[in-house]
Amino acid sequence: MTQEHRKSEADTDPIAIRVRGIKTQFGAQVIHDGVDLDVNRGEVIGIVGGSGTGKSVLLREIVGLQRPSGGTIELLGTDVWGAGLEARNQLRTRIGVLFQDGALFSSLTVAENIQVPMREHLNMSQALMDELAALKIKMVGLAPEAGGKLPSQLSGGMRKRAGLARALALDPDVVFLDEPTAGLDPIGAAAFDELIRSLQGSLGLTVFMVTHDLDSLAAICDRIAALVDKKVMVGTMEQLMKADHPWLQEYFHGPRARAVSGMAAE
Repeated sequence: MTQEHRKSEADTDPIAIRVRGIKTQFGAQVIHDGVDLDVNRGEVIGIVGGSGTGKSVLLREIVGLQRPSGGTIELLGTDVWGAGLEARNQLRTRIGVLFQDGALFSSLTVAENIQVPMREHLNMSQALMDELAALKIKMVGLAPEAGGKLPSQLSGGMRKRAGLARALALDPDVVFLDEPTAGLDPIGAAAFDELIRSLQGSLGLTVFMVTHDLDSLAAICDRIAALVDKKVMVGTMEQLMKADHPWLQEYFHGPRARAVSGMAAE
């Protein structure tokens, strides 16, 4: 299924994701209180915030895995929590999600993992699914023989690439990444960042990336959304580095941020 076959009036909207007035509450604990966020088509946006600010929770709310306590979310022109079952199922064919550490099915090979969304949403022969899985494996920089391996036989970096291949299985318009470089060494993390930016450019993806990695923010993100005080502040890295909020000051100007600060200033 090509992107051309899925065009609609909603696809002329320059905004891929609209979040309005999102409230997230667990018992007496309020995580989000009035979060508003627009994500432009074709951009890479990084989501940052301190522990407990609900970065991954927001991602799950947007992709339809967790219902917020209040507010609305529109993804590719579809009201995520107001649409009917058929519209939501169609929406799932247009997004891909890479969870932490790949979240692959341990009993399936890499190729079989990539084919899971194909089996769920498409009607095609095994031979065609095998061909497409091999293509996705190549796209993310894995060797062809990786397709026949189980997740336990892969390194952490390879599992993330395999998880990304599964996220790309249905040629999505939007890809959601949850801490994609967590646990990788600096060289592996930099290589994964380069892969994301390359795929975004060649496929025209919109990328929503939850991360704590300053290097990733500097290397590939067009804008950054910082969850602070139960709301969100959005801007370029340069803009947020100049903000006077205490958490942003600590995050962008602490000891680990000095090298990145120099990069952003160049």
